[in-house]
Amino acid sequence: MTDYTTVSIPKDLADRVEETIEGTSFSSTSDLVRFLLRSIVIQHQKEGSLSEAEFDEITDQLHDLGYLE
Repeated sequence: MTDYTTVSIPKDLADRVEETIEGTSFSSTSDLVRFLLRSIVIQHQKEGSLSEAEFDEITDQLHDLGYLE
């Protein structure tokens, strides 16, 4: 059995995520957040660490997609 924890995001961001995932394979905000976090962690593990530039690039991409303000 998998244990879970809760991550809080602002309601307006959650609403924007819900609109964004309509018509995609993501069935919920949680699905998308798990995918994004897993992607970042996998990239980090492959490379041993994320450089500041790589972290900034990921942050910029998430910002452009509306997931970060």
